[in-house]
Amino acid sequence: MNPIIVTDSTADIPEEMIERLGIHVVPLKVMFGDEALLDGIDIKAPEFYRRLVAAGKLPTTSQPSPADFTAVYQRILEEYPGAPIISIHISTGMSGTFQSAALGKSMLENETAEITMIDSRSASYGFGLMVVRAAEMAQSGSTPQEIEAEVERLKSVRSLYFLVDTLEYLQKGGRIGRAAAVLGTLLNIKPILSIDKEGVIYAVEKARGRKKALARVVELFKQELGSAGKVDVAIGHTADPATADEILALLRQHFEVGDVVYSHIGSVVGTHVGPGCNAIYIWPSVK
Repeated sequence: MNPIIVTDSTADIPEEMIERLGIHVVPLKVMFGDEALLDGIDIKAPEFYRRLVAAGKLPTTSQPSPADFTAVYQRILEEYPGAPIISIHISTGMSGTFQSAALGKSMLENETAEITMIDSRSASYGFGLMVVRAAEMAQSGSTPQEIEAEVERLKSVRSLYFLVDTLEYLQKGGRIGRAAAVLGTLLNIKPILSIDKEGVIYAVEKARGRKKALARVVELFKQELGSAGKVDVAIGHTADPATADEILALLRQHFEVGDVVYSHIGSVVGTHVGPGCNAIYIWPSVK
């Protein structure tokens, strides 16, 4: 049996790819007050950002329960008896989702189930790209060991940066102080964020204005990728896909671009970065 791939909704994988590759997605929850919504099921990204802008209070998010994962694993094992499962999730440095998945695995009555757990050390399509590659390999008949090795390779070669349009949501979420947010907004400061090797978001540097921030990100990619040759690219956006078009055009001026994916930045990351954020992911093409 080919391996079955499981992930969570923070991977921000386009729905078409989820369906085509047979990926099983366990949703997190987004809560506007007492209203709990399943991420990607009860609420899609465009609606989430409309509500976020109008909300007087920042929504909260909640990871799936261990029982949620147990139910998904059990359903897969009943439908595909004997199939190995590979479960890839958002960084433990940002969420307890991986721990819930591991507990869900331990609660299975089927003690012979082969389930490989992977902490992506990333977020959004920063690990969605790993899930997609795993699913492609699974469909081609690769073993769990081969898939796990490829995911680990992608962790080491992918490069990513987030650009935040406004500091308001970082301030609301307690990531920066109110004074810093107000001053940054007045000065048109655009933070450049990334994710470190431990899977934690950190501030790389700041730029004055979006154009300068994008130019600096291109320079950072050049430094990291060197002579990588052809690269695959994914661009995450919140509420405006036109911003992804602009970024792709800029990247084509500096890199030989292979495959391209546009991804909605979902509600979990979006709660902290707000509308107008873009995420750019680049990794050496395998084709």
